[in-house]
Amino acid sequence: MKEKNTSRRDFIKKSLIGAAAFTIVPRFVLGKGYLAPSDHLTKGIIGVGSMGRGHFNYAGTKTVAICDVDSRHLAIAQKALGGGVKESRDFRELIQNPEVDIVHIATPPHWHGLMAVEAARSGKDIWCEKPMTRTIGEGKKVKEAVAQHGNIFRLNTWFRFDANFYGMNVPVKKIKKVVDTGMLGWPLKVTISKHTGFDWKFYWVGKENLPVEQVPSELDYEMWLGPAPYKPYSTHRVHTTFRGYWDYDGGGLGDMGQHYLDPVQYFLGKDNESPVKIEVDAPQQHSDAVGTWRKIVYTYADGCQIILDGAGTEEGKAYIEGPDGKLFRGFVSDIPDLERKLAQYPEPSPQMTDFVEAVRTRQKFALNEENGYYSCTLVNLGLAALRLNRTLHFDSQKQEFVNDEAANRLINQPMRGPWTI
Repeated sequence: MKEKNTSRRDFIKKSLIGAAAFTIVPRFVLGKGYLAPSDHLTKGIIGVGSMGRGHFNYAGTKTVAICDVDSRHLAIAQKALGGGVKESRDFRELIQNPEVDIVHIATPPHWHGLMAVEAARSGKDIWCEKPMTRTIGEGKKVKEAVAQHGNIFRLNTWFRFDANFYGMNVPVKKIKKVVDTGMLGWPLKVTISKHTGFDWKFYWVGKENLPVEQVPSELDYEMWLGPAPYKPYSTHRVHTTFRGYWDYDGGGLGDMGQHYLDPVQYFLGKDNESPVKIEVDAPQQHSDAVGTWRKIVYTYADGCQIILDGAGTEEGKAYIEGPDGKLFRGFVSDIPDLERKLAQYPEPSPQMTDFVEAVRTRQKFALNEENGYYSCTLVNLGLAALRLNRTLHFDSQKQEFVNDEAANRLINQPMRGPWTI
């Protein structure tokens, strides 16, 4: 501990001596709430494919480091940034870089949990792409690490607090206000379907019997796999099509599920609760390649349900239905004078929706490691039922499946050595 503190003091001393020359000093080095002279927080991005490159110019931050296992991605990123940015092919170098305040994780999901935990332990604040983690167990580890080290964590799906929500044409805040008034009654049933504005991206499925191909020279495939089980390289297994394989993601549900489900969790008031039953209607799944599904139904202890309609059979159904009223696509309701009645009720509680401000003031972000864990668990519960192709029962308090050894093995899936959380 003494050595660590000495190193920290030496770094601060050198930074202050060179004050006239530097443009950025990492906030975490100089203390909570400190603003660098540049008025920017520093950021390192792990994974600079199309998603990672889309966040180079996020307001209030400056990208100072990038990491990717594909040298082509690094070259494209350097050009976009104007060159001169610290780059690496091992994420641990970026995480340990003292110039980095915020670690942005834009890798395939099988890396999210491990990288987020390492970033938390290194004192970094974290911006993580969805889904938060590929397994429920990894999500628990992220929650524990962030709680222990006091990091600010953001999950990158924004619909609970920003923009119009898919086919509803209004922000989720207004939907929550309708639910909070009690005008729809209780319990509620939410149907997520192409008829209510949601595209499950069925084309994001895997291919069976992939051909074995030569690893391209620009790709460190061993590092790309990381904690995932070893499988021979095939073009369709990596980069933009990785979502179709259980080892790395969960198809269209894994990719889009948290976008759709997190707002539902929010307006139902389920930010600290999981459903107790998960039913699935789907073809038998392949052991490697994720396939399609027709319907997944989540049921909570109080009778609330979330229905994921993959096959599009629920045409004409309301997006939200309660015993006293319905809310349809386009914010159309069968409740007379809904807008006038809504005006009589208070707005939902305000949320911290500016990540840079959250980092500077050390306030918890609106979608964080806690509520993000629960909405990601919704995704992973559905994927567990799909993968096993049967109804599962879940203990919301213990966060484990009830009397189901095979399902519980999916909570904490082993990582390929030497990787571990």
